[in-house]
Amino acid sequence: MRSNMFVLLLSLLPWFGIVSAALVDYPSAILPLKNIFDNQAASPDGSANFDGHGSSFDSQHLPPGPWIFDGIKYDLPSTWGTSNDNVIANGQIVSLDEPTFVHELHFLYSGDASGGDFVASFVLTFTDNSTQDIQLYAKNWWMWPILNNGAIQTPYHFELDGAQKNFNASQIYQWSTSVSSERALKTITFPPNKVNRRLHLFGLSFSPSVTGGSPPSGPSLSVRRAKFTSRWETINGKRAQAVEVTLANLLPTHTLASNTSITRKHDITITGAGIKTVGPGSVYRLVPGDQVRVDVFVTGSRANGKANIQIADSGGKMIGSSAGWPVAPLIEKWTADANVLSTHETPTWWNRAKFGIFVHWGVYSYPAWAPNGTYAEWYDHDLHMTGSPTWNHHLQTFGKDVVYDDFITNFTASKFNASEWVDLFDRAGAKYFVLVTKHHDGYALFDTANTTHRSSVYLGPKRDFVSELMETAKKEKPDLHRGTYYSLPEWFNPDSAQYGFGQWPGGLAHNAFDNSSLEPYTGRLEINDYLEDLQLPQMLDLALKYGTEIMWCDIGGPNKTLEFASQFYNHAFATGLQVTINNRCGAVPDFDTPEYATFGTTQTQKWESNEGMDPFSYGLNSATQPNQYKNGTTIIQTLVDIVSKNGNFLLDVGPNAEGEIITPEANNLLDAGAWLDYSGECVYDTNYWFPGSQDDNASQTVRFTTTPKTFCVVAFDAPTNGQLVIHKRLPLLPGDTIKLLNPAKDVVDLPWSVNTDTGELTVNVSTDALTSGRFAWAFQIAYNLQ
Repeated sequence: MRSNMFVLLLSLLPWFGIVSAALVDYPSAILPLKNIFDNQAASPDGSANFDGHGSSFDSQHLPPGPWIFDGIKYDLPSTWGTSNDNVIANGQIVSLDEPTFVHELHFLYSGDASGGDFVASFVLTFTDNSTQDIQLYAKNWWMWPILNNGAIQTPYHFELDGAQKNFNASQIYQWSTSVSSERALKTITFPPNKVNRRLHLFGLSFSPSVTGGSPPSGPSLSVRRAKFTSRWETINGKRAQAVEVTLANLLPTHTLASNTSITRKHDITITGAGIKTVGPGSVYRLVPGDQVRVDVFVTGSRANGKANIQIADSGGKMIGSSAGWPVAPLIEKWTADANVLSTHETPTWWNRAKFGIFVHWGVYSYPAWAPNGTYAEWYDHDLHMTGSPTWNHHLQTFGKDVVYDDFITNFTASKFNASEWVDLFDRAGAKYFVLVTKHHDGYALFDTANTTHRSSVYLGPKRDFVSELMETAKKEKPDLHRGTYYSLPEWFNPDSAQYGFGQWPGGLAHNAFDNSSLEPYTGRLEINDYLEDLQLPQMLDLALKYGTEIMWCDIGGPNKTLEFASQFYNHAFATGLQVTINNRCGAVPDFDTPEYATFGTTQTQKWESNEGMDPFSYGLNSATQPNQYKNGTTIIQTLVDIVSKNGNFLLDVGPNAEGEIITPEANNLLDAGAWLDYSGECVYDTNYWFPGSQDDNASQTVRFTTTPKTFCVVAFDAPTNGQLVIHKRLPLLPGDTIKLLNPAKDVVDLPWSVNTDTGELTVNVSTDALTSGRFAWAFQIAYNLQ
């Protein structure tokens, strides 16, 4: 498990007065569920009825148990397809053999909801009869065309009791969550069963806290994971691979004290065959019940190797080591193989950026109308729904002789100014933008060359707006990262008809007011195949010619994403960029994209919530009143909430047909940017806090974020009676300071105290100090590093 050199080094350490010890192995214990299994998910022939409608997994594609994922053991069947293998959550109560202080809970599950993803809440009951709610954001066992990405995947599932196969990937998901270890856990109550939203549990495990020794004499450190990633940085002129190491302190939270915590700089390094650490990861604070994640940069990683994680204190004394971690080398040549491409991850810059601006702008920006609750950018689609509000609006406003493509001449972009756009994005505090380069109407804002002339370069303004915006950003705001949205299908493109599905059927549209005639698809060129001759070359142009750093696809469906992603990643690697794609490209997603929605709890998988400044629409909607747009308070509080749960926030603006970002959107963005100017330290380059994103017992709404040397409490309401009170034990120790960030940036230390029995924090803050802020109040704890 260890290299000879490493063993030799350990043998010599005593001669130098340094003692090294193995760290605690990260624990996992199974909570048996077999005695309450009441559903069979898998069969060899489709005879099982997992979803209540005659569908099931093919048993040959599921792993036999016991099964280990992310270091956690799960009690899966040794043979699938012969008996019940999961339980449908319906209020069952699972008791631990004996009350136990628990560090982390682990779930293997799938949803079979007909309505998509849903929230399922578990109730934890402790020995003092206090409770904790755990919200699991349950994903459906298969999704199409947008992808979910499970820990266990099968290439298809049976339908109609085995009569046919559905060749969409089917999933069993894994999710882990922290647990309050203030007291011992006694029982877990499952969520109630909901019609059409059933939650299936295949396995349940937990990681107990370490409680040996009373009182503990020091922290109980364990390497939770060591992941060799696809991310890199240039160090000393060479690419160094990021290895994400998660370090846990397994003591219960109620033991928090200086002597049970890491309170000064500790360095994490990695050794192994060929591996050289060129950038240690540093941990400055780690209290009981907490975990921290750091990047260690290495060179020389080799496939199939094993790595050793070492921790040393600020004086160089070896604290401990953990051996046997699997090594994956930095991929320098990507192939069009889903197994390879699925190892790609969001880049470090994206993880740190937190806030981006989405821009929906196109032909639909001229009619710019939709009834409340619908998308104005869907004007072309909704116009062709006879009798719909959009159909009636069009008839009354433009008349029956005007077809959608007639609006192309009205999309003038006469006031478009790329410099003004990127300046607004920057002043709003955004770190990246994503421009809609082609929506479902097929009209593109870039040079589509010989794929089609349905583009702003050939029709309407005769300008390449993607080039103008990307080049201007690159020149004037080089730190502003550049992304492109691209719709894979098109509503009415005749060439996409052979790939049509659902609301994207392809084929020419029938005239909205005369079904006997067909509308034109202006700018179309003769091609042989939509995917090969239009979709793939356009996506490749956005990547290779225009230099996008984010391929933000929409809708999914038939695609050539494997071919695209391999070329996208190889080009980026060759040119020194780090890029990413979302989960709507039909394959190999890097991050999830909930729409006009956020998660209730921390998600360890990267995600980005997207929504408009408009409460209902991305494209400009003239039916929206100025006071309905998101104001500074909504923008900031939504952003902080998302960031505290490991997400990014992509906030959309909808310019008008002349290319102006309308005043209510611009002003409210600038208001938010002013707050980020003095409180951004609690947003940018932060991480989520393992014990939780919020204080569920507080009388006021707060969110938590962390950095290596600080901890932030962001209050959404101004503290009352001169006090901020937090009922959750924070990583706060004597000598730490607390400041309220404010516009004047003249922060002063605030008096604070902690009830050592309950962990309750009280911060005294004057009314005068609170009046200098708005939208949210960011209290920053600076660690006293001994």
